[in-house]
Amino acid sequence: MLPVAQLYVRDVPDLHAPEGADLLQVLWCPFDHPIMPKTAVFWRSAASVTDTLTTPPEPPAMQFDGYLPEPCLVNPEQVTEYPDHLECSKELQGQLGNWSVWQAADTDVDSSYASYPQNFYDSELAGAPGWKVGGWPRWGATDPTPRICPACGSDMDALLTIATFEGDDDSTWLPHEEPADEPPTGFDHFEPRRPTAVQIGSGYDQQLYVCPAAPEHPHSELMH
Repeated sequence: MLPVAQLYVRDVPDLHAPEGADLLQVLWCPFDHPIMPKTAVFWRSAASVTDTLTTPPEPPAMQFDGYLPEPCLVNPEQVTEYPDHLECSKELQGQLGNWSVWQAADTDVDSSYASYPQNFYDSELAGAPGWKVGGWPRWGATDPTPRICPACGSDMDALLTIATFEGDDDSTWLPHEEPADEPPTGFDHFEPRRPTAVQIGSGYDQQLYVCPAAPEHPHSELMH
């Protein structure tokens, strides 16, 4: 198993930990099961973690290089996002697809979206791209799928999105960051959007879901 993410509740306000836990650790097997790595979720008390490794061991084998995350430090930023238009009511979908509604709202949406204004909604308002805690999925490869706890039937909550890509350079989802240093050399045009070097499938997201009624219930995961 490889380490994928380690998050502290003190750093991530939307990380809802079970009682007595303040640390989330996510690991995965770097082979497809059957179409993506299989994850393991551990909630722990940070105070109980005393024997740590400065350099995690690399696996003797893995299916793809994109299943070995590059070590990164995160500076979490809270954002507001909305569900994909496919998860909205038929009435709201009709409003999102009506260009005159956007014009009347004086939203200053670029006229290039006039034919398909719901594309602006999905790209710039719904489902923030990149790695995130909680939030809504970005559908596209598949239609929305119910996220139901296999143990009790409760609706499951999004826990973590493991993303291939962060936002585009011209995206409104770009994070607030310190002034950039000199641009890195030797990178292809994709790598600045892939700071973790993770690749899910041909460029998708892997989203983990947990049961809010009982954290000990098995989590589930979707590729989208």
